[in-house]
Amino acid sequence: MAPKGTVKPYPQFNAAEDANALRAAMKGLGTDEDAILTLLTARANDQRQKIAAQYKSLFGKDLVDDLKSELGGKFERVIIGLMVPPVLYDVQELRHALKGAGTDEKVLIEILASRTSSQIKEVIAAYKQEYDADLEEAVAGDTGGHFQRMLVVLLQASRQKGVDESCIQQDAQDLFAAGEQKWGTDEEKFITILGNRSAEHLRRVFDEYMKISGYEIEESIEKETSGSTKDLFLAVVKCARSVPAYFAESLYNAMKGGGTDDNTLIRIMVSRSEVDMLDIRDNFRRLFATSLYSMIKGDTSGDYRKALLLLSGGDDA
Repeated sequence: MAPKGTVKPYPQFNAAEDANALRAAMKGLGTDEDAILTLLTARANDQRQKIAAQYKSLFGKDLVDDLKSELGGKFERVIIGLMVPPVLYDVQELRHALKGAGTDEKVLIEILASRTSSQIKEVIAAYKQEYDADLEEAVAGDTGGHFQRMLVVLLQASRQKGVDESCIQQDAQDLFAAGEQKWGTDEEKFITILGNRSAEHLRRVFDEYMKISGYEIEESIEKETSGSTKDLFLAVVKCARSVPAYFAESLYNAMKGGGTDDNTLIRIMVSRSEVDMLDIRDNFRRLFATSLYSMIKGDTSGDYRKALLLLSGGDDA
């Protein structure tokens, strides 16, 4: 399947030309932010890595350091995010989530619920290489209870492949018995099934669950669980149904009401721009009767807004 990203490799790519253009945008008095954001949002991530290598060869300077010294605020965070290879971007976000004052559960949930098993394995290896630390130990040391156990199961990256027809009925029945049918909830059963079955299998289980219980699985999770565990279970269910729809909802929640969750907005726009942003846009339009583009436009300003709008790839009015 072709990637459904808004950012694609630039066809007439020339790393030396781009390096020179960026240097020109940052040299002398003032910075040409437009030139920087227009160029970098129109290059794929591996092309940006080649530009950075060429920049160092030509000028003996680190491109990311120069960008950091010339740019500021949320706009800088978008541009610097675009300069980081995707796996390393996930690794850095997880590190910040675990190392800051208090744990940012939202980041742990978003990344570990939405990435594929092979991506999670890459993240674990890159985390070890980057910080000489074990990601599972870091997560387990910073979290507790059923939330911790579910995260540890996701970090095993051992989802079964395909659909096991023989246990769809049983899985649905087990989830029903563990939640709706029970006084108190048996979270262990939810953790085992939600953490180990494939997305295709889980979608079939959710259909069966609806037939048995008369509820969508999300409704039962909302009623039966709470806090971070609830948020994580819901994220896993939503990602099993549709990863782009999950991200569309996360973006909407980051911008609705008063104030903007810029961390989430930046993280999703940067990390999904080459992956499934077109699908996210389609789902956003379908779910919220407005376009991602127009919501970003109304919620942000300046160069930050310009960069995000370019990453969104256009309007769906």
